[in-house]
Amino acid sequence: MSLSGKRILLIIGGGIAAYKCLDLIRRLRERGATVRCVMTGAAQTFITPLSVGALSADHVFTDLFDRQDEHDVGHIRLSREADLVVVAPATADLMAKLATGLANDLASTVLLATDKPVLMAPAMNPKMWAHPATGRNRDTLTGDGIRFVGPNSGEMAEGGEAGEGRMAEPLEIVAAIEDHFAGPSGPLTGRRIIVTSGPTHEAVDPVRYIANRSSGRQGHAIAAALARLGADVQLVSGPVSISDPQGVTTIHVESARQMRDAVEALLPADAGIFVAAVADWRPANEKGDKIKKRKGENAPALELVENPDILAGIGHHKQRPALVVGFAAETDDLEQNARVKLEKKGADIIVANDVSHDSGIGARGVMGGARNHVKIVSKTGVEEWPETSKEKVAERLATLVAERLGATAP
Repeated sequence: MSLSGKRILLIIGGGIAAYKCLDLIRRLRERGATVRCVMTGAAQTFITPLSVGALSADHVFTDLFDRQDEHDVGHIRLSREADLVVVAPATADLMAKLATGLANDLASTVLLATDKPVLMAPAMNPKMWAHPATGRNRDTLTGDGIRFVGPNSGEMAEGGEAGEGRMAEPLEIVAAIEDHFAGPSGPLTGRRIIVTSGPTHEAVDPVRYIANRSSGRQGHAIAAALARLGADVQLVSGPVSISDPQGVTTIHVESARQMRDAVEALLPADAGIFVAAVADWRPANEKGDKIKKRKGENAPALELVENPDILAGIGHHKQRPALVVGFAAETDDLEQNARVKLEKKGADIIVANDVSHDSGIGARGVMGGARNHVKIVSKTGVEEWPETSKEKVAERLATLVAERLGATAP
């Protein structure tokens, strides 16, 4: 009864692998779990709600606009009452819908409305799995904290096709579910890590502010990657339009001073990863009322003062983490500026980004886009990583953090 009392919401997608979900339901119930099922319209062409309902011993939900199921906003209730949402098979269509925030049926609406962890078991043709669009969607979902089990390699249902794309077997999915409820595990289990992300907004008046170009995607992806390795991650985020990563404690702030205070309040920690694009300056005097533009008058002078240097403050703090990682966005002399910052800030590693327009990705990639090209600068030398998605950079950096922290016991 390893899953006794656990509530699983199983979303069954439209693929031939849907037949495996009948065995998956049985295996989960054998272990004491309660299983409630949502089926897409396509899933019902492979298996029936009657068979799914018989095995789950519960009502099967199929229609977003079902009069009886939706009388109490059923899709919201479904999304919140489970302990874990499992998508099997997770088709390319379902992955794309969640990655882009599309909600046009019951399954996609439940996925978008849930505040619970999500585990996906992909299943599709190998060419579909290998397609760049699917890869981008998986990177996005991984960055959002979605976990995956599979796919496996082997023969496909369509004759003559083989490769990566087979849905994980029911017992593999059960094992992944049991691992989820067993709690965090991995090389960073027991480690407490602070991550900063996004921009800061420095108020000029109630409607205007100074900020940097930052979407928060890189910092949020790093926080999620560290959590997947078992870390207790405390994310301090400036104003962003992306969702909080799953499995991470997120603290929302606006200004550099608020971010500094939040970070210092989280000490002590094993590591600090400072990704946020903190505004270097703020207005000396924030206006209480909106500054009016009047015809014939010159633009008002804006006096600036320096903001606190959060990275340097933690790098030289009496409670300095064992590992301090900073980010440097530069338009010229990338390595030299990163080396100077490494020494000046008291950091162990500087992740240096070339954000010049000549870099090939420039402001489009590093400051707000989906890709990044970085150099890892430390006292032992410089390592250049190839241009890749921010999620892949996050995974690689999380592994590096685990290696560095592995040298000392928790």
